[in-house]
Amino acid sequence: MPARITFEFETPRGRRTTSLVYERRGTGAPLLLLHGIGHHWQAWEPVLDVLATERDVIAVDLPGFGASDGLPQGCAYDLTTVTPVLAAFCAALGIERPHVAGNSLGGLLALQLGREKAVRSVTALSPAGFWTESERRYAYGTLRALRGAALSMPLPLIDRLSRTPAGRTALTSTIYARPGRRSPEAVVAETLALREATGFHQTLDAGRTVLFRDDIPSLPVTVAWGTRDRLLLRRQGIRAKRAIPGARLVRLPGCGHVPMNDDPALVARVILDGSAAG
Repeated sequence: MPARITFEFETPRGRRTTSLVYERRGTGAPLLLLHGIGHHWQAWEPVLDVLATERDVIAVDLPGFGASDGLPQGCAYDLTTVTPVLAAFCAALGIERPHVAGNSLGGLLALQLGREKAVRSVTALSPAGFWTESERRYAYGTLRALRGAALSMPLPLIDRLSRTPAGRTALTSTIYARPGRRSPEAVVAETLALREATGFHQTLDAGRTVLFRDDIPSLPVTVAWGTRDRLLLRRQGIRAKRAIPGARLVRLPGCGHVPMNDDPALVARVILDGSAAG
């Protein structure tokens, strides 16, 4: 069952308090899982139990998403604020330098934690931050359209659509290559998570000028990209490899932007392999 923890974190204006919700399973080396914008920790559900056979897995709702609180008033949803929150979250759980895996926004945050040497290894699945300006505008336009659709649909319609493969495709094909594999309950829950994400617009605004171009030396880094990613096109993985020459670049055949549901076995193996060397 998910748990909630309240803790303090440092800001330029002093210490502030927030509360995050997380799911924790398994034993072994700690592995922190970070979801994408508008999603929640349950995005990792298809791979959680496999990962938990070898890792102490902590899947967290990011600030302003899922069931977690938003950031305190006056705190920006940018890398310089959210990464200290995640570091303080780990400290509050008694975890020192976990492995980290993230998808999309979570992948960018994972790379930032790696750049700050706050983690043992990084696995980034279709991470944000390697786009051109036109690619960023395309991604932002798509995300806003998805959010607008989620806001406009009454719950009975969302529920009805989720009950058929065609409806699940309409709701989630932008992020999944195989939307029919997602359960109706999961599709309803993630559509509502997108609709109710209090940090959505602030996070988008904070990412407008983000370009991740720094190397992460002396740390195992894996960057994996789905061949059917329709949100952040896979050529961005080549830019990631150029920025981080020592990274392992992995192709995820047949996977979309959120690959954990499209091929759970492959994604779990990539994460476990990526976190084995740290």
